[in-house]
Amino acid sequence: MKKDAYLAAFINALIIGFSFLFVKLALTVTDPLNILAHRFTVAFVAASIPVIFGWTRLHITFKDILPILPLSLFYPVMFFTFQTFGLQYISSSEAGIITAVIPIFTMILASLFLKEYSSLQQKASLLLSVSGVIYIFVMKGINFKSASFSGTILILLSALSSAGYNVLARKFTKKYKVLDLTYMMSFIGFLSFNIISIADHIIKGTINVYFKPFASPLFVISILYLGVLSSLITSLLSNYALSKIQASNMSVFGNLSTLITMIAGVIFLNESLSYYHIIGAVMIIAGIIGMNFMHKKNNAHI
Repeated sequence: MKKDAYLAAFINALIIGFSFLFVKLALTVTDPLNILAHRFTVAFVAASIPVIFGWTRLHITFKDILPILPLSLFYPVMFFTFQTFGLQYISSSEAGIITAVIPIFTMILASLFLKEYSSLQQKASLLLSVSGVIYIFVMKGINFKSASFSGTILILLSALSSAGYNVLARKFTKKYKVLDLTYMMSFIGFLSFNIISIADHIIKGTINVYFKPFASPLFVISILYLGVLSSLITSLLSNYALSKIQASNMSVFGNLSTLITMIAGVIFLNESLSYYHIIGAVMIIAGIIGMNFMHKKNNAHI
């Protein structure tokens, strides 16, 4: 069963790796709130089809919304909100590199809340990864008032939200079935982002153009990828993986997402990748691999 969990984590990382590319493409058509609303409308519709036709049966009710709400606030609400707005200000390659710190945040939170303790070697690896992020910031030149810095902070908050989800999901996947949990998370994302986006359009007096982005084939392709694959399927895969393996083990697959995001940004979006990005990325990934494969001798309690 653990082999299936690792395969799920691997596929999840592949999908997420390309998601930054499609968010950047969607941002050329419309604003972040529109993207989030339509993304989760597509995700919820896709999740509802097998339920409506009776292909799958849910064992969950609307009464479960409140207990699941804390998990859904971390993912999808905060994670995708910070990610989408952050990608307005920095390249997808940079965002992918910064997102590589998710395993670091996960390890810290897991040690606090799941009692997954780390060894001295893992702490040293953690320091190496953090140094890689700091190195990139220093080489770029830190400007606390720049849009780039704002984007970096937003992506870091997105990474922290993902780590919070990784830890919380370990608890929730023991209480709820994976399909039920995924469906409810999609519903909460759909409800939250559509309410916010519609309210924003009403305030601006632009509600008549709410569905206008769908006139763009580029947007349709992007939102289908983001809604079906990068929202619904990744939630399903990550919930399944986290029901079988430790949060820290799951998060290591973010390394693959980072590499794919960097490569996709350079190839498809013509983003520039400086030597210090590569050095920093190597430091981050080396640290994360060391953190996850220098196993602690025994102190993990799940």
